[in-house]
Amino acid sequence: MPPRTRQAPVWHSGEVLDLISVWGEEAVQSQLRSSRRNYDTFGQISRDIMERGHDRDALQCRSKVKELRNAYHKVHDANSRSGTAPATCCFYKELEAIFGGDPTSTPSTTMDTSEPNSTRQEEE
Repeated sequence: MPPRTRQAPVWHSGEVLDLISVWGEEAVQSQLRSSRRNYDTFGQISRDIMERGHDRDALQCRSKVKELRNAYHKVHDANSRSGTAPATCCFYKELEAIFGGDPTSTPSTTMDTSEPNSTRQEEE
């Protein structure tokens, strides 16, 4: 008989929503962007999840984040192709806010380059 493989425990929707809310915080996103080696960041995510009453370690959080990221990008890529029926995945709306689809998460600052700079005019 082959050895029994160990399956990851099932994540309930409340756990996933808490994970997404912690993962989506700007401080966490900044830490994840700034380093390739982010085990400590997932350790902090795990601690924050535990404070909310869930028992998940850093590796479980990392695996779930990767799974959610892949699911989101798969659906996003499918929806960007013309002629295909719209697709969705669980928690798509929440993930859209993290990955920049939400207008509130993208900077709205623009620079008007049509008017010359007043200091430049004074110099000339």
